[in-house]
Amino acid sequence: MGRTSPGRCGVTVADTSSAASEILGVPVDAVTTGQALDIVDRAIRERSGLHIGVVNAAKLVNMRRDSELRADVLSSDLILADGMAVVWASRVLRRSLPERVTGIDLMLGILGRGDARGYRVYCLGASDEVSRTVEQRIAEEFPGVRIVGRQHGYFTEEDEPGVAAAIKDSRPDVLLVAMTSPRKERFLARWSRELEVPVTHGVGGSFDVFAGKVARAPKGWQRAGLEWLYRVLQEPRRLWRRYLVTNTLFCLMVAGELLRPRTARASRN
Repeated sequence: MGRTSPGRCGVTVADTSSAASEILGVPVDAVTTGQALDIVDRAIRERSGLHIGVVNAAKLVNMRRDSELRADVLSSDLILADGMAVVWASRVLRRSLPERVTGIDLMLGILGRGDARGYRVYCLGASDEVSRTVEQRIAEEFPGVRIVGRQHGYFTEEDEPGVAAAIKDSRPDVLLVAMTSPRKERFLARWSRELEVPVTHGVGGSFDVFAGKVARAPKGWQRAGLEWLYRVLQEPRRLWRRYLVTNTLFCLMVAGELLRPRTARASRN
């Protein structure tokens, strides 16, 4: 990428043809899924340490009001647009991103390349049942990947040193972290230095989808940027208010960004 990103791991991400696009004050890396996978491959090959963060509309809204979450996300070496709303905002703001790079698509891409290259993977997060199912499915679909450990996500802050030590001792090439925000970002911010893992990737609810516990939206819904609505229809009581609030705030933030230059020009005149 055009951006040199020191991150919490101290890695420098090599240049690609695209620079980062600043979206609502956050530098989102303008890369395709294929380019992101090439960066992952290079980090594993060079053992350099790459911390991948992803943002969607809800996270950008929450980062605006949660300074700790903002700092944790900005410590990432690679920040990707997980939500279609972020890509649309980049186009509206004329800071266009090439495409959406979802956490689950990148995870599946890493597993696909790992199948051919023998990557060692540690799975952290979700319930123990889901974690076990994920391990079984990886073994079936990506037999060349070696699962060197797994840990459910229901551990306390007091348990974190032991969890981190177990991850480090397993010497994975890739750590997949399936925990919710901001806990996922906080854990990686605290422990990424000690883990010494070439690639850490926060995948959120991807384990639940991969394990078949939660259905992913059909491709048409994804292309239309309506994956969030599909999720709301699955769990309306739990999710409708959250998405209504965050999507509204996100639209207002983008509108404010659009109007700011005009306001500045008007005030100077």
